[in-house]
Parts: sequence; structure tokens; C-alpha cells
Amino acid sequence: MINKHEDKLRNEISFLGTMLGETVRRIAGGAALEKLENLRRLSWNRRTGSSDAEQQMRDQIASFDHDTLRVVIRGFSVFLDLLNLAEDRQRVRVLRERSREIYPEARAESVWQAILQLKSLGKSSEDMQSLLDHLQVELVFTAHPTEAKRRSVRHKLRRMRELLSEHDQDQLPTERTRTERQLRSEIAKLWQTDFIRPWRPSVMQEVGRGLSFKPVLWDEIPKLLQELRKALSFSYDDTVKLTHPCLTFGSWIGGDRDGHPGVTSDVTQQTFTWLRHAAIDFHLATCQDLFDSLSLSQRQVKFSPSLLNAIDNACERWPHLKQTLAEIPPDELCRRWIAVIHWRLNQTKAISLEDGSIRGSIRGSNSELAENGTYNRPADLSLDLDILLDAISHCPSGIFIADEVRTWHDRIEAFGFHLAKLDVRQDSRQYFEVMNEIFRASGICEEPEKLNENDRLNLIVATLGQNVELKSNELTDNTVESLNLFTLLHRVVKTFGKDAVGGHVISMTRCPSDVLTVLWLWRHTAPDPAEEDGDDTEYCLPIVPLFETIDDLQNASDILSGMFGVTAYRDLLRQQSDRQMVMLGYSDSTKDGGYLSACWSLQRAQVQLVARAKQDGVGLTFFHGRGGSLGRGGGPTARSILSLPAGTFDGALRLTEQGEVLADRYDDEAIAHRHLEQVLWSALMATGRQAHGEQKQWSETMNRLAEMSYNQYRKLVERPGFVDFFRRATPISGIEQLPIGSRPSRRRGGNSLSDLRAIPWVFSWTQCRLLIPAWYGLGSAILELSREDGCHETLQAMYHEWPFFRATIDNAELALAKTDLGIAKHYAELASDDESLEKISTMIYDEFNRASEAVLSLSGNKELLDGVPWLKESIRVRNRYIDPLNLIQVELLRRSKEFSEDDTSEDAEEIRHLTRLTINGLVSGMRTSG
Repeated sequence: MINKHEDKLRNEISFLGTMLGETVRRIAGGAALEKLENLRRLSWNRRTGSSDAEQQMRDQIASFDHDTLRVVIRGFSVFLDLLNLAEDRQRVRVLRERSREIYPEARAESVWQAILQLKSLGKSSEDMQSLLDHLQVELVFTAHPTEAKRRSVRHKLRRMRELLSEHDQDQLPTERTRTERQLRSEIAKLWQTDFIRPWRPSVMQEVGRGLSFKPVLWDEIPKLLQELRKALSFSYDDTVKLTHPCLTFGSWIGGDRDGHPGVTSDVTQQTFTWLRHAAIDFHLATCQDLFDSLSLSQRQVKFSPSLLNAIDNACERWPHLKQTLAEIPPDELCRRWIAVIHWRLNQTKAISLEDGSIRGSIRGSNSELAENGTYNRPADLSLDLDILLDAISHCPSGIFIADEVRTWHDRIEAFGFHLAKLDVRQDSRQYFEVMNEIFRASGICEEPEKLNENDRLNLIVATLGQNVELKSNELTDNTVESLNLFTLLHRVVKTFGKDAVGGHVISMTRCPSDVLTVLWLWRHTAPDPAEEDGDDTEYCLPIVPLFETIDDLQNASDILSGMFGVTAYRDLLRQQSDRQMVMLGYSDSTKDGGYLSACWSLQRAQVQLVARAKQDGVGLTFFHGRGGSLGRGGGPTARSILSLPAGTFDGALRLTEQGEVLADRYDDEAIAHRHLEQVLWSALMATGRQAHGEQKQWSETMNRLAEMSYNQYRKLVERPGFVDFFRRATPISGIEQLPIGSRPSRRRGGNSLSDLRAIPWVFSWTQCRLLIPAWYGLGSAILELSREDGCHETLQAMYHEWPFFRATIDNAELALAKTDLGIAKHYAELASDDESLEKISTMIYDEFNRASEAVLSLSGNKELLDGVPWLKESIRVRNRYIDPLNLIQVELLRRSKEFSEDDTSEDAEEIRHLTRLTINGLVSGMRTSG
């Protein structure tokens, strides 16, 4: 039976589909539309059991010339974009309806529900205050090249969403006609827009793309924090206070140097400046809004003397202000004080990172700088805002008027003058080479590359405090660039403040010397303390080891032990409140050891690392490097937080937000709010729950499952010819050429599987509907273990009672549901001329069947996703529109074999372009890339 929401969704899809059909007919012609419709009907017939529909589809596609293929690809791609738009709107409607139906009760997975649940669990006011004081979730945006959709396309889809919202209203007939005409205009513009960028974006364009989502966050974070305050007030009266925003943001965009020669110190400097200017511009806009709003006059209300005194003191301290305030009526004290704040913000924005100056003036001490009217810290802006808040709060109805000011307070605390903390990341092997060169050039060691780890670590520690002269003319460009980066970071801390900088992430951390190398470089690029003022001279940015491979995860606690054993490093942690951040890589660990083995290695590593850190009195903040796709640690964020190992999460964590996930989660205000409240809900619940670890039997079972699945996975990827199969039976070549990100697809330029980044690895398998990164090896392990007495019952208990195992299996189930062997076999045919490669495809098909059987045996369902019917239906509906794109892509890959990779003929280039178009369309259809 179809409920009203499903009926609304179907009607909207039909409405948009009809408009698209009219657009195709008008622009491409009736014949082109007929071919598109014929293929759509055949795809429907194929899915409903017609025996010859698939062959008819293949024959038709093979007969299409390039012009026809272009129209057909665009037709299915645009329809899938419109389908996604309609589904997102449906999701918002359902959320609103549920909230309306349950009011005044708390809706599921909201911060209000979290507080109520924790209160019911017996959390006292003291418990809740402690929990909130330690709660700090930071979402970190990255620019990994998985966002296949252009901003130009996103903009048109966003505009259509706005128009559809207007269409929902009670419009007059003329208004409805106008809205529908505007929708047709947007679809026509979308059809005639290039879906593929002509070249890769620059790093700064990626920074701009990341900033484009910030207005939504600027609006939604204060709303979320206000909801949390109301929930606390309801359950705990006024005994529990929110003392900090508890949900903040970071970024890698412009700071991620790992395998990316385009991210230079100059680019990173420009990024810091952009982020600061964007933050202050947001504050200036808010300031202007308050100026327009707070027209209160002292003729109508008597303000406290403190507000007038503050204005007078500011004018006396900064005489330039008198001219600014002269144009504002003297009785409008709120506006006059807001004008003071506005002027000071402009002064603050004028600070230059180039030389620490203000519009060319020489920068002095913090006190001298303050005399120029700048805010040294966001806290100083908050103090000025407190003066305004105090004055308004004592006005009649001030309890309502003050809400506008409190909203700005939340923004100041959450976004500061930096908007998002910028991390820096670099591969440990790069710094290894840098240190070798410095040691040789300075005469410290002639052959540092021959040192074992213990001797290298001792040498780094011994020279930490030495005066080492670094002459740039004696060093290579790579080493000079690395030193320039650290010099820049010192300048940022001094000029913009510590809050602007996140951490220094070290990719592929293999040993303690990798971490101490960063400390060495930081200290040896520090400015002369005699020339500095303030408290920042002893500061060191957080150094964050990143453990990515299975071996590194297994050795992580030993590496941590080696770091803590160095007195200089342990002293550093004392300066950082005895807190160490550790990053865990979900992408490379999965590519290295397979899905189940990686999941368990990550889980076990967290437990071991926390236990080791406790021995030294150090607390750990885990930074989870999860990707958007299921094969890179993706899946629902709230589910992942709730499945963290008991006892390893004390309220502080960081999570990456990558690729197309940014647009999917933050393009729409309602969806962004829902995502953020689920993150905060899960963090509250995970922190507040009792720390019951998994049963010892479960841990031992997982050890066995992980080993068996690892062996099964490695048997596949180490099989002779596997890399050749991967390159021939997936669109990896087209993905590597896609101009969707500034970063190269390979770290070090090699052609082996280990050189390939995890993103194009997962991207390629997703395209051919064979999501092996998210399930291969799982089925063999579970079925083999289930044959032993009592083990199947143990596995079922683990599934129903252990959040980690439940999340692991549920995410694999979704990947299996998105897998389609019928489509995948067509890709495998591209490598069917080699019998040894055919055996690889057989191995994959067999493992898919085993994995499906294993998952169903644990869930008790008859079919995959029976427990999530709306998602199962969504996949079923969209498959009919994805299938043609897959079969077209296979045909194009087959045609591309006629041309060499360096062939630049018109036909070769057109096939490559059409292949990229199919990749783009399939991203929309699968709602994920890599």
C-alpha cells in the first residue's frame, strides 16, 4: 500500500521526468528521445524478467553512434540527478512529518532525545556537566577527488530544489505557471551544461568549493546548540551549562601535501588567509544584520550606563571612530556599539599574513596591535558582544530580542576567526628524505639513511636543542619547501593565533622517528624567542601519527610507546594537557587487508592504543579517516560513532567528511541539520553509555574471522594477473583521467596496486557494480566458522548484541545490495580472452554468493535489505536507470581497445569523453564514487 509520502515522491519523479523528456525533445529532437525511451523500456523489461531484453539493450547500444550515445548518457544521468533531488526532498518531508506527529516528544536520534535518555539512565547534573565539558566533535572537510559533480551542476540542482519548494506552496495559477517555466529553464540549462570539467580544479578552487558549504553551517550550528540548551534546561533546569560549542570544523583542503605537489607553502598560506577572511566576512555580515535589526532608542528604553561608557571609551581609545559614529543617531546606542564592533572587525581583517602587518604598518606586540583596534582573539569579540547582550537583556522583552545576539555568540565560539582549523598532512617518507638531506648538509651524519630506527631516533632527539644552521642554497627545492611550510606555520600561530591551525598529520607513520622528525623541524624553524612576545614561543602544533595499513595498525601501540618514551615528546604532551591525537586510516587498511580484517584491526588498535596511553597518563583523541564509500569506512556516521570500542571514546574525536559526501550532507539546510544532530546525538550516547567491553569469546571469534577473511582477500589480490584484471575489467583508466580533483591518483607514480590510492580503487569497483572492497572475504570467513559447533549461535549473538559487529555486517549488507553480478559479468567479459583472468571473476562471484548467504544467516532476513524497505525500494527503482549507463560504459571500454593510450585522434578522444560521462552518471545513480 502506498502512503501519502510515497505517492508524493512518485508524482514528483513523474513531474520532473516529463519536463526532462520535453527538454530532450526540444533540444535533441524526437528521434533521440525515442531511442532514449526505448532503452529505458528495455531496461525495465530486463529487471522484470524479460529473457531477451538485455541482449536487445546491448545490440541497440552497439548500434549507437557517438552523438546518440551522448544524448542517451546525458538523459539517464540528468534523470538520476532529478531522482536524487526528489528523494532528498522526500526525506525532508518525512522528517518534518515525524517531528510534527511526535511533538512535543523528542524525535528519534536528536539531541533532545539524547539528553532525555541519559537522564533516564541516571545521569546526575554533575555527570552531565562533566560529559558536556569533555565533548568535542570536529568534522574535517577534505578535498579527496571523489566529487564528480561540477559546482555549476550543483548550483542548478540547488535552484531546482528552491523552485520545487515554491511549487509546494499555495501558489496562484500565474505564480505556478511562472515557477514551472523556471523549472523548465533550469533543466534546459542543465542539459546544455558540460558535466565534466575541461581540466582539473586548482587547489584554491577546491578551497572555494569547501567554503561554499559554510553558509549552511553558519546558520545550522547555532540552531543545534540552542536545541541542546533547551533540552538541558528541560531535564536539568539551569544546573547544567553548555560551556563550549562541542561541534566544530576542520579542513585539509589547501593543507594536504601527501602525494600532491600542487599544495605548496604559498598555497597553504593563501588558504589560511581565505579561511580567516571568510570567517570575518561572516561576522561582518552578522554585524550588519544586527545593526539593521537593533534600532532600539534610548528615547524608548533606558539602557544601563555600561553601554554608553563602552562607546565613550572606544572613541577615546580610537579617535577614528568618532567620524564613523557621527552618522548614527546618538540615542541609538545599540547601533553605535555595533558600529564599533564592525570597525574593529574590519581592522582585524586587515591583518596580513605576509608580514604580520596591518595595511603595511609594521606589526608590534599584541598590546600595540590592540591599539589599532584589532581583535587579538575571538574571545575579545565575545567580550564586546557581552556588553551588547547585557544591555539588551535588561530591556523590556529583552529575553526575546537577545536571541539574535546569543546566536552570534555561538558562531564566534564555533567558528572563531578561522572558520575551520586547517590541518597539514605529509607522507612520512617525504620527511625521511628531508631529514637525511639536512643531516648530511649540516655535517651531523654522513649516511643517515643507513641508521637503524633506534640510532635514528637517538640522533633526532640529541639534536633537538642544537643550533643547526640551515642554508637554503645548500638544500634541494623539496627540503627548502618543507622548511618554508614550518616557517609559515609558526607565522600563522603568531599572527592568526593557535586556533587557526589544526594538527600535523603524518601519513604512513611506521616508527617513532617519523613523529619526532616533525617536532625537530618545528623547533628548528622557530623564530628567535628574543624577538617574540606573548605565550606562543613554546607552543607546538599537535603532531598526529596516521596508521593506515594492517601492519601499521598492529604495530601502532608500540610506535606510541616509543614516542612517549622520549622525554622531549612527553614534555610536549604535558603542554597539550596530556592529550595525543591519533589518526586511523580506513581506506588504505581496507585496500591492504580486506573489509572484515580492516574493520577488526581498526577496532582492536583503538583498544590497544588507549590501554598503552593510559600507562603514561595520556588521553587519546582518535581522528577517524573515514571515506564516503562503504569500502573506505563509510556508512551512517552516527552508526560508526555508536560502534566505537567501549572505553576508547571519552567525548573527543575527529571525523573526515570527504568528496561527494560534502554536497550530499551540506547542500540542503534540513539535511545538514539532521546529519549534524545525529552526529551529536550519537556522540552524547556513546560518551554517556556504560563502558561494557565485548565478551572475550567475541573478541577471539573476531580474531579468527579477521584472519580467515584476510587470507581469502589476499589470495584474490595476490593472484597472478589480478592487477591486469582490475585494469581491464573496470574503468580505472577513465577514473584516473577524470579532472575531478587537483590531486594525482597515485602517491608515488608507480603502477602497482600498492601505489594506487584507495579512492580510485574503490571508485572503480563501485562503477562496475562489484563493491568487493566492502565485503570480499567476509562470506568465506563467516560460513567456515559457522560450521563449528556453537559458532553460528555466537555469531548471531554478536550481531544482535554488539554494535561494532552489527554495524560491520549492516554496512556490508548495503554494499552487497548495491552489487549486481548480472552487470558485473559484462565488465568481466572485457578480460575474458585470458583463461587465468576468468578464474578471478569466478572467485569474486563465488565470494559474493557466500557473503550474501552469511549476512542473511545472521540477520534472519530472506533478502538483502529486508530490514530497510525504503532503501531496498530506492535501489530497485534506480537500478532501471543505472543499468543502461553500465552497459554503455562496457561498450565504450570495448571500443577504446582499438586505440592506444597516447592516441589523440578525434574518435579516441570522443570515446574517452563519453566514458567519463558514464562515470559521472553512475556516480549519481550509485550516490557514491570512491
